[in-house]
Amino acid sequence: MDDIKSKLGKAGLIIGAMGIMSIVLSIFNYNIRLLAWIDIWGNTMGWIIRILLIVGGGTLFFLFGRGEEE
Repeated sequence: MDDIKSKLGKAGLIIGAMGIMSIVLSIFNYNIRLLAWIDIWGNTMGWIIRILLIVGGGTLFFLFGRGEEE
């Protein structure tokens, strides 16, 4: 069970990092190829999806990413 929690934490970290990188790159009119679908529904919805990626990834990381303190 601890293995699954650590993988969820790592996945959350990656999702959050991709959201942050997507925001930074969108300022320079670039995008991550994996997240190119974000702007299909428009600029506002693209920003909402980017923010949700950061919030969702951060939540997964903080819930499952840290080890048990003894």
